[in-house]
Amino acid sequence: MPLIYIAEDDPGIRELILYTLQVSGFEAKGFETGTALLEAVQGTRPDLVMLDIMMPGHDGLTVLQKLRQNPGTRDLPVIMETARTAESDTVTGLDLGADDYLCKPFGMAEMMSRIRALLRRASRHREKTEENRTMVFHGLSLDQATHEVFAQGEQVSLTRKEYELLKVLMQSPRKVFSRDELLMKVWDTDFAGGTRTVDVHVNTLRGKLRESGAGIETVRGAGYRFNPEVLQNREEPEMDADKPEWDDKP
Repeated sequence: MPLIYIAEDDPGIRELILYTLQVSGFEAKGFETGTALLEAVQGTRPDLVMLDIMMPGHDGLTVLQKLRQNPGTRDLPVIMETARTAESDTVTGLDLGADDYLCKPFGMAEMMSRIRALLRRASRHREKTEENRTMVFHGLSLDQATHEVFAQGEQVSLTRKEYELLKVLMQSPRKVFSRDELLMKVWDTDFAGGTRTVDVHVNTLRGKLRESGAGIETVRGAGYRFNPEVLQNREEPEMDADKPEWDDKP
């Protein structure tokens, strides 16, 4: 359920927006000032923000600027509410990084249409960013843009299913996946007899990754997980109890 924050000092408009969002299946919270909204964002990041430009304290443009300056909210979708005659405010808001704007007075149907469209665009952007991300854990790396995998500095040649299996596990470190879950995510099937396929691919994958394959753990009675702590421990040299920590050579 998407979470939307609204900063609007007019209680009538604020309550109407909140009501419309909530009956449309969204979680929504309203704030009378931009300062209150900024404080709330520090605690829980919403999926989208609506900002009225004219507000006491921090106005909407100031709040927008602060959101864009913060790395944690730099890409947060923002819709500005502007007066129909304040064209300069609209231009300034877009220049500061607003994603869309609504001219007052606006209808609830138009508002919902713009919110849904912006959330869809934001979702596609997140998916594209995720697709291009490189995951690195203690000598094991997986590049989602090039589909290249490196283990301890050496490139590893994987089949498509082996790559997808490793990606699923690495995307959620320490999360335990049942064999049925992996079948659905990697093979797009729920055929119960196919769980043996998962076991075979896991064993082959471990072999190809060599030392890094130890990061793929079997959780008895549950399934498999990727545990980067195992790889971290392998990187840390063990102290030889029979040798002193210092060098005794002259």
